[in-house]
Amino acid sequence: MGAGVALAPWLARPARADDPSELHPQPGDRLVFLTGPKKRQIIKPDDLPLGGPQFQAYPQSPDGVLRDGSRLNLLIVIRLDPASLSPTTLANAAADVVAYSAVCTHQGCPVNAWSEEQKMMVCSCHGSTYDPRDDAKLVFGPAPRSLPHLPLKLDAGVLVVAAGFSARLGGETA
Repeated sequence: MGAGVALAPWLARPARADDPSELHPQPGDRLVFLTGPKKRQIIKPDDLPLGGPQFQAYPQSPDGVLRDGSRLNLLIVIRLDPASLSPTTLANAAADVVAYSAVCTHQGCPVNAWSEEQKMMVCSCHGSTYDPRDDAKLVFGPAPRSLPHLPLKLDAGVLVVAAGFSARLGGETA
């Protein structure tokens, strides 16, 4: 709990307009893998397994600036069966891929765990559990609200940001 509170001022810090790496995702940004064998490669829907788990990503501007200067830009990207998505989730998806903030709305910890049994995303600090098929709705835990979604579109087979986040980013203290 102390780590979440200690990080709170850093998480709440606004992006600096003079540093494009700190800007929140902008329309036209592409999504790139954060880790793994495809680290920093642009994500295409076929790169993601259908049904999960989620992958962490960052937005990257069309001119190649990785927007990793703010932890609030950390994203979750997951490919799901479109027939299983709620209407709101489907409206913000690019084909069968959805994206959400990967920063828990409780205390700003990363939502980087996956419940294979529930097919849901889990915060690694306090276990808040979110349903990726239903607009990242909170189904368990201390978080006060759903994860903000990031609307996507496809451009030449690549995942691209269509609009900004749907809600305020970060935890209760942000």
